[in-house]
Amino acid sequence: MSEETTSKKHCLQCLLREMDQEAYMENLYSYIRHLDDDIKADKALYEERLAVCKGCNYLADGMCRACGCFVELRAAIATNSCSYEKW
Repeated sequence: MSEETTSKKHCLQCLLREMDQEAYMENLYSYIRHLDDDIKADKALYEERLAVCKGCNYLADGMCRACGCFVELRAAIATNSCSYEKW
């Protein structure tokens, strides 16, 4: 394993506050990419949901200040819905 690869690896048992932002984002998007296809929202639905969240006053730093979810993760699962019935 190269030194560069080793330096980008992160602890799987870290708290969010212990991860650097790049590692955190990589982890979140990897999780979304690897969701089983049978539970994942299709791309059009996912983008539609994110557009609604993007226009919502509760959105702050990728999180819903009303319910505390990470909106990109919540939107990625087909059976999920907005706690405030916006989608």
